[in-house]
Amino acid sequence: MESLRHLAAHLGLDLAAVGLLTFAIYYPRHRRRDLVPAYLALNTGLFTVVTALAEVRGSGGAALGFGLFGVLSIVRLRSDAVQHEEVAYYFTTLVLGLLCGLPRLPFALTAGLCAALLLVVWAADSPRLLAGTRRAVVTLDTVHQNPAALRADLVRRLGQPLHWTVMEVDYVRDLTVVDVRYREPVTAPAGRGAARAAAPSPRTTPAWEAA
Repeated sequence: MESLRHLAAHLGLDLAAVGLLTFAIYYPRHRRRDLVPAYLALNTGLFTVVTALAEVRGSGGAALGFGLFGVLSIVRLRSDAVQHEEVAYYFTTLVLGLLCGLPRLPFALTAGLCAALLLVVWAADSPRLLAGTRRAVVTLDTVHQNPAALRADLVRRLGQPLHWTVMEVDYVRDLTVVDVRYREPVTAPAGRGAARAAAPSPRTTPAWEAA
């Protein structure tokens, strides 16, 4: 009876923690509905497996449990459809399920660790943290022969570049693909001239993503 009460308390804590992570932090900021069931299913599935493995006597159960945790992490981290921020949420759902599923951890310690983890994720992914820094993959309609000319072109199109990597140079079509981290320029006063100066080239095709 006591073990069932303990299991129910940890299950409730796990559901509350992953619910806060998914519906109070992740979805309001990223709006990807397709990842919500993935996070919930992964978390509860890991909780179930870890709880079941805890009943296996000997060292084999614990080794299998941590092995499963590592395999699940590696498989999803290799997916190109998930951005780096979403990988962090994915890893957090794994850790929450693992923490809450360990039966020998005291409830107060488990709750404290879950709260600390949620607080770190909430702060690290805050829209106000490094709000002026952006990332873009830009296709330029020219090939620059020196870094100074490339930097001047990026400044004209995007703002102050902090770091960039040339991903592709196509001399046949005269194109350069650049991965840029840059700082947004100060907003110019409203006006026709300012709007024309801020408009990118028609052949500049950035894939916007917050850094």
